[in-house]
Order: sequence, then structure tokens, then C-alpha cells
Amino acid sequence: MSFIPEPIFSWVVLPLLIFFARIADVTIGTMRIVFVARGQKLIAPLLGFFEVLIWLIALTKIMQNLGNPVTYFAYGAGFAMGNFIGITLEARLAFGMCIIRTITRQDAHDVVEKLRDEGYGVTVIDANGNFGKVSVFYSVVKRSHIDHFVGIIKSYNPKAFYTIEDVRVVNEGFYPKRSSLRRRPLRKGK
Repeated sequence: MSFIPEPIFSWVVLPLLIFFARIADVTIGTMRIVFVARGQKLIAPLLGFFEVLIWLIALTKIMQNLGNPVTYFAYGAGFAMGNFIGITLEARLAFGMCIIRTITRQDAHDVVEKLRDEGYGVTVIDANGNFGKVSVFYSVVKRSHIDHFVGIIKSYNPKAFYTIEDVRVVNEGFYPKRSSLRRRPLRKGK
């Protein structure tokens, strides 16, 4: 870099390049892990290739500049920021499916009907909990619909117990399109 003076390149530009390279490779790595967990056999290896390629370039630059402690800091800070950005990006993309399991001691008929009216498929089971009879209902939901689904549950029973788990494979089912979800206030009985 002849147009940038050597001290500025070594102490400012190079650490910034390493910082952004680490952000890129760790973000890609986070997404790769998500794709591996979902069994995406084509995209996961491709992301892995670019993840490792970027990592090797960043590590090579550090090894060539062992006397520059700022590059170490940039490497660590880029790793931390890459984790943050990767997790944030994965949450925003919200691709895939999840299963929402809800357990309530209240009668679940109204909330189940509301969920079905909104286009969700719901399976209901009567069960016994520690304190007597409960209703358990399950639904496989697109991850992008979680907030809407949980909002309906909370509007009917704020104390309902629910869990959300990722689903790797779904075979058949009923899943509303986002446009079919009506955007109206969530009020009981409305």
C-alpha cells in the first residue's frame, strides 16, 4: 500500500481489515451452523468454504505482523462482533419452522379457535399436570410467525406456559402465508 504511509497502514488500516474479516467469517460461521442444524447439505459447505478462506487470510495477516498487538485486539473484537451480528442476522431472517407447545390450566377452546381463525393448524390434547387437568396444544409455525402466534396466546392467557423448539423437517401440514395473517388488535373474543 504505497499510497498509505506504513505506520498508518500497520496500526490503523490492517487492524480494521482484520476486524472486518473476522466479523465476516464469524457471521458466515454462525449462519453455516444454522444451515447444518437444518440439514441444508448444499449451502452449509459453501458457507464453510468462505468462512475458512476469510479466517485464513485474517490469521495470515496477524502472523505476518506478530509485533503489532492492535491486530490481536482487532481479531478478538471482530470475533465478538461477528457473533453478535450472526445471531442478530439469524433472528431477523427467521427462516424455517418451529413447534410451539402450550400448556394451560385454563380452558383452551377460545385461544385454539382464535389461532385456527388466524390460519394456524393446532392439535389439542387434554392432559394432567401437577395441579390437575390441563390443556396442551401444539402447532408447527414458521419462525417468522412466532411473535404473532405468541401474541395471541398471551392475549387469552398471559400466564400460559409455552415452549418453542426448532423443527428440522416437516412433512405435510397447514401453514398460513404471512399475508393471510390479519393485522388487527389481539383482543379476547374479537
